[in-house]
Amino acid sequence: MYVKKIELKNFRNYEEEAVEFHNKVNIITGKNAQGKTNLLESLYIMSLGKSFRTSKDTEMIGFEKEFCRAKSTSVKEGRELQIEITIGKEGKTTKINGIKTAKNIDLLENVYMVVFSPEDLKIVKDEPEKRRKFIDRELCQLKPVYYRSLGRYKKILQQRNSLLKQQEIKEDIIAVWDESLAEYGAKIIQERSRFIEKLNRISREISRSITNGKEVLVLSYEANAECRESYEEQKESLKKLLNKNLKSDILRRSTSVGPHKDDMKICVEGVDIRHFGSQGQQRTAALSLKLAEIRLIEEETNI
Repeated sequence: MYVKKIELKNFRNYEEEAVEFHNKVNIITGKNAQGKTNLLESLYIMSLGKSFRTSKDTEMIGFEKEFCRAKSTSVKEGRELQIEITIGKEGKTTKINGIKTAKNIDLLENVYMVVFSPEDLKIVKDEPEKRRKFIDRELCQLKPVYYRSLGRYKKILQQRNSLLKQQEIKEDIIAVWDESLAEYGAKIIQERSRFIEKLNRISREISRSITNGKEVLVLSYEANAECRESYEEQKESLKKLLNKNLKSDILRRSTSVGPHKDDMKICVEGVDIRHFGSQGQQRTAALSLKLAEIRLIEEETNI
């Protein structure tokens, strides 16, 4: 698979532009602020329908413009695939081969993208949220079912937290939400556990190669809820944990347990480099993670 062409209209600083790509290596050069990263961003949104730079779609609309559009032509398994994304002040529309789709999930498994930028150092050294986003982004590309589970979990978590903030809290109603929260939370935990195990295997090889065997990267899943063998055990364990922490959650007015509190430990020679690693070690780790992403996509999809 490769991207053959991208056409842009009012996208960031591009009023109207069409760029064709070679099916191997492409090098994009230019002075500062000419739009190199903007071009990469327009390619990236073809995979998940989202930017890697902002959570606000409207920020991609050119200055004083009403809308922006990016249209890519890719070649996959010998066939051309067209994806068109239009973003306006009122929302976003997506078309795949000219047919409008309802949700971002319909984009998944069409085009795979991995981006490596200076911002990715935050995966290693910033707060757990950055590592969760890294894990979720990759799993969403590989497994649309994970995308659905994550979306449902976030909505139910939001609802539970709203109930915890009410003056009169009804524990029987919260118990109903806990059933669903445990259901989707268990699916997320099990998928993350398998993903980190695979990522650990691949990134260890890559980091060893980059450092000529001097450093070996080790990743481990720091699940907020204990990992279990089967889905049913995982669901039951999470449900019990939610019930056990309900009193303290009522005092905190928020949910204290579940995959929204997960983290990934990143070590070199037994040292947690999130807190104690040098800048060089952190850079090597970030690069190893990104290269491992590419290898994992290839293993899982043959693409």
